[in-house]
Amino acid sequence: MNYKEISSTQNPYIKQLVLLKDKSRERKKSGLFLIEGIREIELAIKGGYVLDTVLFYPGLFSENELEALTTSQNSTIEISKDVYEKLAYRSTTEGVLAVAKPKSHLISDLKFDTQTPLILIAEAPEKPGNIGAILRTADAANADAVIIANPKGDLYNPNIIRSSVGCVFTNTIATGSTTEIIKFLKAHNINIYCAALQASVDYHTQDFTQATALVVGTEATGLSDEWRVNSTQNIIIPMQGEIDSMNVSVAAGILIFEAKRQRNFK
Repeated sequence: MNYKEISSTQNPYIKQLVLLKDKSRERKKSGLFLIEGIREIELAIKGGYVLDTVLFYPGLFSENELEALTTSQNSTIEISKDVYEKLAYRSTTEGVLAVAKPKSHLISDLKFDTQTPLILIAEAPEKPGNIGAILRTADAANADAVIIANPKGDLYNPNIIRSSVGCVFTNTIATGSTTEIIKFLKAHNINIYCAALQASVDYHTQDFTQATALVVGTEATGLSDEWRVNSTQNIIIPMQGEIDSMNVSVAAGILIFEAKRQRNFK
């Protein structure tokens, strides 16, 4: 098949894509973001994301593989090795990228298919790697939603896409301020369990079989006072070593899989 070809890294469109890769402001301004890798693109399609353009380097990615990613809705561009290396974020790559349109993640739009949703909430996570790991954990547990309170950046940072191995596309995700999220949870009668040192009980003593939100904060500062005073119960993971905290994504994994255990992994 004949595709449009771009071989120069100085092409204006390629320069725009480099900005999409590197700048959150450009992603917000254009309403587009860049996805790298076949698995990530396939998960985006599965998650209902609309692809604007698919770009491939034929030295690494075949036309047969390309067929599964192209529709009448998107355009396809063949790019040179130099262009691909300019756009690729990873050192080990597969020769294909996509330009996609983001989804809305307003907390007001969040809906559940069950009366007893299991939600994982992270307040103000800063490190893309931690956000990606939390999204992987939520996907593994088949959580009903992940909510990011007071987000520090956008969800389509290439580091988040990479560290989540595409789970940013498979999870139901909402964002909002801590105040907005607490109001939403209370309006929907969802119990709030906050991982905190203050006024807390061991996490495994609580009943997570009802509508449940598990809330974790950053390792440096923990959760804000607003979460702690509005919680149904503050909970703690008993620590038996010399330190009193652990990586936020690890803590989230422990809590959510205890909830899944109580629900007989359903």
